[in-house]
Amino acid sequence: MLTPAARFATTGRSRKGEPWVWLTAAGLSVGVTLTVGLLALISVKGTSSFWPDRAVQIESVHDGEKLVTTGFIVQKRHRRDAEGVQHDEIQVFRGNRELYGDAFIFLDRADIRQMTSPDRVWLIERLEGSQVLGEPLALALHDGARVEASSPDFRRRLNALMKEATAIRKELRRVERREIGKINHQLEAIRIREKADDPSAANDAERATLQSRHEELAATARELREELEQDQIMLTASDGRTLEVPVGKLLHVFEPNRAGLLARAAEMMRRAWSFLSEEPREANTQGGVFPAIFGTVVMTILMSLFVTPFGVIAAIYLREYAKQGPLVRVVRISVNNLAGVPSIVFGVFGLAFFVYFVGARVDEWLFSSKLPTATFKTGGILWASLTLALLTVPVMIVATEEALAAVPRGMREAALAAGASKWQTIQRIVLPASLPGILTGVILAMARGAGEVAPLMLVGVVKMAPDLPLDIVFPFIHPERKFMHLGFHIYDLGFQSPDSEAAKPMVFATTLLLIAIVVTMNLAAILLRNRLRKRYAVSSF
Repeated sequence: MLTPAARFATTGRSRKGEPWVWLTAAGLSVGVTLTVGLLALISVKGTSSFWPDRAVQIESVHDGEKLVTTGFIVQKRHRRDAEGVQHDEIQVFRGNRELYGDAFIFLDRADIRQMTSPDRVWLIERLEGSQVLGEPLALALHDGARVEASSPDFRRRLNALMKEATAIRKELRRVERREIGKINHQLEAIRIREKADDPSAANDAERATLQSRHEELAATARELREELEQDQIMLTASDGRTLEVPVGKLLHVFEPNRAGLLARAAEMMRRAWSFLSEEPREANTQGGVFPAIFGTVVMTILMSLFVTPFGVIAAIYLREYAKQGPLVRVVRISVNNLAGVPSIVFGVFGLAFFVYFVGARVDEWLFSSKLPTATFKTGGILWASLTLALLTVPVMIVATEEALAAVPRGMREAALAAGASKWQTIQRIVLPASLPGILTGVILAMARGAGEVAPLMLVGVVKMAPDLPLDIVFPFIHPERKFMHLGFHIYDLGFQSPDSEAAKPMVFATTLLLIAIVVTMNLAAILLRNRLRKRYAVSSF
């Protein structure tokens, strides 16, 4: 006879499972809340890093000394000193690192006497060095002329000089990267020919001509650099000191306290575009992340091209051809376990096998004339893509097997009954019907591979890559080149940057960008999968 407790357990609330339903719903709610909260935090912090704040001028007194600081309030914090007294502090970005030594400063609220918004403060972004904050004083031109900031012609002359400097920098970049780079490539080709064959007079004459041209271009580059240093803009810092900055190094001038809402929105869009289209500067804390975007997208596409055929072929063999038994079960267990191996282990394997073994053989067979300079026996985007393909191939195999198993058995039997061979059945019936599931595997592989960082640190990613893997220099595709990656860029900014305070906004902006790129690529694959699912849908699914 059942006790009342046992009777309640079999017929009461526990039998219906309502507590467990509510518990799972609560777990789902917590997970969704945490995910949405994290994405909201990254989105707010990432987008707000581009919004131009208003500058403030703070007068404070500390230990009897008066300090005037002009800058932007970055954050507020509470700190306790050695005696346990709490201090409310604000962090101010004041720029002008060459004057102060540090672009950021913490001020105790108890020491602040006055806080105002200066009308004439300028925020200047330059090619080298931290941003400059100050009131414009004058333009010192190379011909000895001086244009005062109070002159109505001051801003027009400054804009004209900055436009000329932009054209000079563009020409300098062309001379140094294209012309001189092309000559260096030709000189390297001569060296390789001489190493392969006997030196000849023709090589000597060609080398002399190229070296002469190289010297001419180097002299042109020096003249262009000197031209960028000729004109100076003079500004007055908050402490009264005068700061001189070459106009040729100015990238942008903004007046934060005079700009209205539309001007500030336009400035925000300009900063966002610069972030997406320019190269990084100042230890990656300024400038843009275009090389990292390019490297991330190219590496993810290459990884997908490598992992898809191998994963599909392995899944077809395991599902359609292999005799089901202990050996196949062991293989499936091994594949599933590979998905849980730490990614750094794949990085070590990629370094040992692809770089040191395969790369060394490729250099010996195809690039022996360049040795001891390594071509493929070093990290590059090809080895990085192959390493991540190995990392994600278990996901691809499992997803493809599930897609193949979902194809109705009747479709196979009908094709075989119509006289089709086993391969024809797989090629024309099974594979098209399982394409949506295969694309699901590709989506999962892309999502994991695009965000991996640890293996890339061993097989090709770098802090700064001077050249992209794709360019206009023959042979146009350079799989041996190192590359930049958004994931590593985030790690470098957050943990390796010499100026961690300046890197904080870039960390959130780069994180938001990486999430956006992964979501965009996944959405493209999802849309393709949905179209294929509608195309190959059958009534027996």
